[in-house]
Amino acid sequence: MLPLMLLHEVNHNVALQSHILAARSVSSILSTSLGPKGLDKLMVNPDGDVTVTNDGATILKMMDVEHQIAKLMVQLSQSQDDEIGDGTTGVVVLAGALLEKAEYLLDKGIHPIRIADGYELAAKKAIENLERIAEEFPVDMNNLEPLILTAMTTLGSKIINRCHRQMAEIAVNAVMAVADMETRDVNFELIKVEGKVGGKLEDTMLVKGVVVDKDFSHPQMPKELKDVKMAILTCPFEPPKPKTKHKLEVSSVEEYNALYQYEQKQFTEMVDKVKAAGANLAICQWGFDDEANHLLLQKQLPAVRWVGGPEIELIAIATNGRIVPRFEELSPEKLGTCGTVRELSFGTTKDKMLVIEECPNTKAVTIFIRGGNKMIIEEAKRSIHDALCVVRNLVRNNKIVYGGGAAEVSCALAVSEEADKISTLEQYAFRAFSDALESIPLALAENSGLSPIHTLSDCKARQVAEKNPALGIDCNQNGTCANFLGLNLPGEGPNAAALLLLSGSPPVSSAPGAGSKIL
Repeated sequence: MLPLMLLHEVNHNVALQSHILAARSVSSILSTSLGPKGLDKLMVNPDGDVTVTNDGATILKMMDVEHQIAKLMVQLSQSQDDEIGDGTTGVVVLAGALLEKAEYLLDKGIHPIRIADGYELAAKKAIENLERIAEEFPVDMNNLEPLILTAMTTLGSKIINRCHRQMAEIAVNAVMAVADMETRDVNFELIKVEGKVGGKLEDTMLVKGVVVDKDFSHPQMPKELKDVKMAILTCPFEPPKPKTKHKLEVSSVEEYNALYQYEQKQFTEMVDKVKAAGANLAICQWGFDDEANHLLLQKQLPAVRWVGGPEIELIAIATNGRIVPRFEELSPEKLGTCGTVRELSFGTTKDKMLVIEECPNTKAVTIFIRGGNKMIIEEAKRSIHDALCVVRNLVRNNKIVYGGGAAEVSCALAVSEEADKISTLEQYAFRAFSDALESIPLALAENSGLSPIHTLSDCKARQVAEKNPALGIDCNQNGTCANFLGLNLPGEGPNAAALLLLSGSPPVSSAPGAGSKIL
């Protein structure tokens, strides 16, 4: 007979305070990484690998979080990264501030449901204000400068900011190369980001084609091919095998020679079929042995083996070729074409990569990142991802608000003004929501070495006096200024996280003093 476990219900307010404390702890960790002067975090995983980043989603993903509510904050940041691609730090800071202000209201005896209802109404008012102050942003294929400046704003707080103009241009050109301006859609699957240790960040380039982390199968094959017709194969260069379990016994020299001749015949037929189709390059998803490799060299058919599935698909898209699963199905119409295939070598290392360029379908592009070590390359990839996402969001919805906390201050003023018109208990939630919005400009000012309260009050006073929602925190310590930023302010995400905690029922724990636990 199994022992019975006695459960007891934790006091509702005690449980909420525990959860709010966990959320605030996560928020406070990330708040120092907010803005262009925010600090990077050095993360060490159990294997000893070091990661230096200020990307909120990456920091939270690498943290060993045990508290269930803290895990919700991690998921919030991850969903922001998946949906928007940027603002992963700000969304957590704002959620933490909303819960911190809610704690004050709970201490006053206001019911969590009333706070949650007030937050929901305040969020709607804030979003209405955002739509009012948003401005149209020109997205023109013939004038990419505004998009480049926006991408530079995104990269200003990253580790690659010393060449952020070059990186911004690469990100904008990559997105515009694959963007469908009629439907306002961007297919990120056509943008591949590769990196290789060695060289400088300034050596990073955009390839109008595909970069594959492979080399030609034989060192004596040519290092560069022109006017390429390639066979894209998912079948191996080897004799066919029975599908059932089998055993082959070779008991004499004659039988061994017969087997050898059979293999040679099969290899020769396969190579002849590829040559007959008109191909002068074979891209194979599977490997082949040294004998087949030597035969390919003899027949003057360069080949690449062990190419991954995603790369095979990208190569097929870029070259307008068809993926062929059987040699018998190979035909001239299924061959992919491109202008150049060349092999890149990197310094004194043995690392080599293939670059497939001058493709008929320029919709497939590759961003090839260089850096001094793996850590720099990984952070550069994350930074480029943020810039790509911001440019994509502007292609989809070409409205922007001003950054530097300007939009948050404007929304805080609008919500606070609305609170004066409310006579019910929700007015307290409105004012708490307004105070929480100010956590973003406060964090920006603090991280920039400014006086947070003085700078924020100056910014609010000037916004009211000049009726200008474009005035925000100048992180270069020159007062208040205006700054472009994509209209991706996290409005619903952090509010939804706060509502979930406030309106949930108290958890049940297994024993007194064991800590609250969601079952």
